Amino acid sequence: MYIPMTDLTLQYQTIKNEIDEAIQRTVSSGKFILGPEVEAFEEEMSAYCGVKYGIGVASGTDALIISLAACGIRPGDEVITSPFTFIATAEAIIHCGAVPVFVDIDPRTYNIDTKQIESKINNKTRAIIPVHLFGQPAEMDAIMYLKNKYDIKLVEDCAQALSAQYRWKKVGSIGDAGCLSFFPSKNLGAFGDGGMIVTNDVKIADVARMLRNHGQRSSYYHSLPGFNSRLDAIQAAILRVKLKYLDNWSFLRRQKASLYTQLLGKINGIEPPNHPSNDIVSANYYTVRLNRQMIDRNALRKYLAAKNIDTSVYYPISLHLQEAFKNLGYNHGDFPQSELAQEEVLSLPIFPELSDHQAVSVINHIREYLEKQ
Repeated sequence: MYIPMTDLTLQYQTIKNEIDEAIQRTVSSGKFILGPEVEAFEEEMSAYCGVKYGIGVASGTDALIISLAACGIRPGDEVITSPFTFIATAEAIIHCGAVPVFVDIDPRTYNIDTKQIESKINNKTRAIIPVHLFGQPAEMDAIMYLKNKYDIKLVEDCAQALSAQYRWKKVGSIGDAGCLSFFPSKNLGAFGDGGMIVTNDVKIADVARMLRNHGQRSSYYHSLPGFNSRLDAIQAAILRVKLKYLDNWSFLRRQKASLYTQLLGKINGIEPPNHPSNDIVSANYYTVRLNRQMIDRNALRKYLAAKNIDTSVYYPISLHLQEAFKNLGYNHGDFPQSELAQEEVLSLPIFPELSDHQAVSVINHIREYLEKQ
């Protein structure tokens, strides 16, 4: 029995007729770039997130870049974020000409350690990008306090966290802007790339709409040098169908995560995710921590692969150690919690259609491996 990290074809089969109808409707319309499908999806998604505006773009990475630009981030500015995340978060800062300033993570949640942020704020700091990593909301109350105290922008990276809630507020609705990714494996995944900016700020929304479409308010009248980053109508049509199922899919993910946690709690050397009880996670990933003194991560992965079970490591090299950012001058040891996490985390298969039998099989094979050591 093969158990993948996610099974996109199985999900498609459950809603095939609706998806096929949405694609055919869009093809028949002849409107493929922005247009009615994108506008409808923007309205539906902004309502879902509890904000006034949604701006569809070509990817989650573009959502970050355009959000920062719309917030006024310019060359020479500094933007604080986490080193333990996908490179897009820091890439977006670089592409605005700004400088990423990293803050170490909280080892319990893998999110930015809010107690360390203030020491990195100076007169060049213009924004903070907290990442709701693995679908666990960051400590937004503490971050909002610093945003207001120092009058800086707050852009939420919600790429892995759509449907998650912090203190009963949907992620993306708390800061100045929220950035969503519709990469196929996300909780709400397109049939290709796609992203969205959600915001309550009319100025950010207005500038973001211009920036995504070559900086123009109307055809051939350009107010800003912008980007070609428009959400495709076919992707919007597909996502409109899927949005109706998002809450149930996220609920099923949390059910699988709960089952994993229940079973893993009986195994020494493995620490399940730590989720505050007053938050709702998206469970986009299910990431455990391995005690390196007891468990060889590479050997465990090889054993599970031999049993046809996929696993992943997010992220094996923290951003401050990546060659792409060596000019920032960081060294090994600068962010010890991030560097420890990169050696110890392991993500297990999780998706709405994962059966209890499959989940139990994953844990049984982990237990089987440990018993042989």
